[in-house]
Amino acid sequence: MSDVIAAAATPLMPSAIGILRVSGEGCFDVASRVFQTKTPIAELPPHRLTRGRLLDERGRMIDDALIAVSRAPHSYTGEDTVELQCHGSPAVLAAGLRALFAAGARQALPGEFTKRAFLNGRMDLTQAEAVADLIDADTADAAANASAQIGGALREVIDPIYDGLIDLLAHFHAVLDYPDEELEPFALTAHRENAEKWMRKLSALARTFDRGQVLKSGVRAVIVGSPNVGKSSLLTALAGFSRVIVADVAGTTRDAVEETVLLGGIKVRLLDTAGIRETADGVEEMGVEIARRSAENADLALYVCDGSRPLTDDDLLAAAEAKKAKRCVALINKSDLPQAVSPAALPFETVLSVSAKTGAGLDELARTVGAWYGGGAPCDGGILTNARQQAAVTTASEALSRLIAATDGGVTPDAALLDAEAALSALGELNGKTMREEIVSRIFERFCVGK
Repeated sequence: MSDVIAAAATPLMPSAIGILRVSGEGCFDVASRVFQTKTPIAELPPHRLTRGRLLDERGRMIDDALIAVSRAPHSYTGEDTVELQCHGSPAVLAAGLRALFAAGARQALPGEFTKRAFLNGRMDLTQAEAVADLIDADTADAAANASAQIGGALREVIDPIYDGLIDLLAHFHAVLDYPDEELEPFALTAHRENAEKWMRKLSALARTFDRGQVLKSGVRAVIVGSPNVGKSSLLTALAGFSRVIVADVAGTTRDAVEETVLLGGIKVRLLDTAGIRETADGVEEMGVEIARRSAENADLALYVCDGSRPLTDDDLLAAAEAKKAKRCVALINKSDLPQAVSPAALPFETVLSVSAKTGAGLDELARTVGAWYGGGAPCDGGILTNARQQAAVTTASEALSRLIAATDGGVTPDAALLDAEAALSALGELNGKTMREEIVSRIFERFCVGK
């Protein structure tokens, strides 16, 4: 990691400010060849902005800009780093990068700055993964959870268990390897209480994964109903702009149309589908089949009926399809018109009266979705957001459960502690202390260049 890397930390598109990031031993010398200041860059005070001139590879001034330096180990990467802040012209950023490469830097790989921070001990793997989650966050809750994890929220849970398992195993092997020393005798039962406490914490952490998936990926929701009940109008009302053709002609929507909306602080990937009904039209039938499959695979179905007219057989057919989703809510649409449908007539536990035209009732829908999926609940960093983390925590929890059962069953310590070693290995993969290099590389490949 001794080579100097450089990348644009902001997109190459017109903006007020653009940032070029440089890291590695010798980065001050590299930066001094493309950035002129009155005080030599190597002598600048850390973490302060200093004005200077950004030069291209031919030595021409291309911007009046700012520079900030950080010295190892007190930097993001743990190495000497430089950030050049210039105007956000793509031409200026590109010319500045070319100059840095000509001066001896190389193009940073995706996530390489954060990878260096991990390898230099500035953060563990849970914190590094949270950096990517924060960049990708679509909601305030997702950002809050990721930010807390960058601050070490998961580390505070995992590290004491990891260290406790090391102490347990070290005690056993010390007694085994040095029988003549005056060491406290090893008794597996003496560690049972800690093992049970660790298992409960890990089990509770593993159960947060479903909530983490909602934070990260959102809720897969589908709008289901018979033709011409206002499904597309509902999507338009929730999205805040016209996303699909809305007409009085039944069967206008024939394909699935997706839009991401926020409901009760929850990201909802909302799919508008064809109206469900019996039809001889081959094209419409394909749309109906897509609607049926979408309902079966959805986390949430928003069943819509037209409250201004009595229910039809098609309405009841659509209701049956909507109930195949993991969760569903019935929406009696057109509440701005005289009503002909009673909530009691619909086979759903949750029935709301709404108007896609006026927006009436949509706030109640948002509150309902938020309550179901944890909108507004504390996001203090203790929520797992990816399958790798969840698998490691589950493996460790299950290993500790076996350790407790072995202890209660009188299994000899040398056999029982194989489960303690399995738990330790799983937690080591979680925080990166025993992670294989190819897995680490794969994790950082999903980062953007410049982070």
